[in-house]
Amino acid sequence: MARADINRSGEMEVFVQVVERGGFSVAARHLRMTPSAISKLVSRLEARLGTRLVNRTTRQLLLTPEGQVFYERSARILADMDEAERIASSQDDPRGLIRINTSAAYGTHVLAPILGRLLETYPGLSIEVTQTDVVVDLLVEKADIAVRAGAMRSSSLRARKLGETPLVIVASPAYLERHGTPKTAADLERHSLLDYGDVRVIREWQVAEGDAIIDVPVAGRLRASDGEAARQFAIGGAGLVKLAQFTVAEDLKAGRLVTVLDDPRTRQIAPFYAVYIGQGGHLPARIRTVLDYLAEHGRLL
Repeated sequence: MARADINRSGEMEVFVQVVERGGFSVAARHLRMTPSAISKLVSRLEARLGTRLVNRTTRQLLLTPEGQVFYERSARILADMDEAERIASSQDDPRGLIRINTSAAYGTHVLAPILGRLLETYPGLSIEVTQTDVVVDLLVEKADIAVRAGAMRSSSLRARKLGETPLVIVASPAYLERHGTPKTAADLERHSLLDYGDVRVIREWQVAEGDAIIDVPVAGRLRASDGEAARQFAIGGAGLVKLAQFTVAEDLKAGRLVTVLDDPRTRQIAPFYAVYIGQGGHLPARIRTVLDYLAEHGRLL
C-alpha cells in the first residue's frame, strides 16, 4: 500500500516532464525547481519502485524498459486527470460566490450597469463587490477577482486586460468661472488640485508649454479616498482633478465638468486589468465565467 504522504501524481508529473523535455535541467526550469531537486525526486521514485527508470549520461537521458512503461502509464494518468478537471470546471451552470474587489470608479460606472444581467444569465452565481482604490492582497481579502488600473506585481497572480482609458484633467464650469481656466503650469499654482487614492496615484501632472513638458506636483488642500469621491468634489466646484475618462464621460456630455489643459503630448493612457489567482492553469467555472463576462461586457473601449 502506498504511503499517504507521497504525492504520487506530483512524482508522475515531474518524471513525465523530465522525459518529454529531455533532461533534468530543462524540466527544472519549466517546473521552477532546481536540477538537484529533480534528480533527488527521481532517485527517490526509483528507490520506492525498486527499479531503475532512467540511465543518465553526460549528454543524454535514456529510459530503461521499466522507465518507458512508467512514463507511458504516467502520461496517460495525468492526461485523464486533466480531462476530469476540465470537465468539472467547464460545467454549463457555474455556481457559488464570487468576491470582486474593484475601484469605486470601475464599480460605479462599469460594473453597476452589467451585474444585473450577469446574475440573470447565471442564476447559480452570487456576487459580492468591495470598492476601494487601495491595492489589496487577494488572499488576505479573500477576493477572487480584483479590477485595477495596471496589473498587480506578483508572480502568483494572472491578469486579463479589460481595455484602457485616457486620463483627463477636469473641473466644473462654476469653479472655472470663479478662478479662471488654467493655460500654463504656472497657472495651476493658483488653483485647487484635488488628490485622491493610494500611493499608486500619479502625484504630478504633466503640462505642455511650447516644446517643453512641465511636471506640476499635486498637493491640494482636499484629498479624497477614491477617484469617485474626487469626481463628486470636482462637480461640486472644489477644484481640478485628473480622472479616467470613462468616469467623467457623462459629466462632460451633460456639462457638469469640462476638460482643461488637454494636450495629446501629455495625455496618459491607463490600462485596466482583471487580476486573479491562477496558479496551475485551472480555474473554477464560477471564476472563469465572470472573467469571460467582464472581458466581453466590462471592457473599456
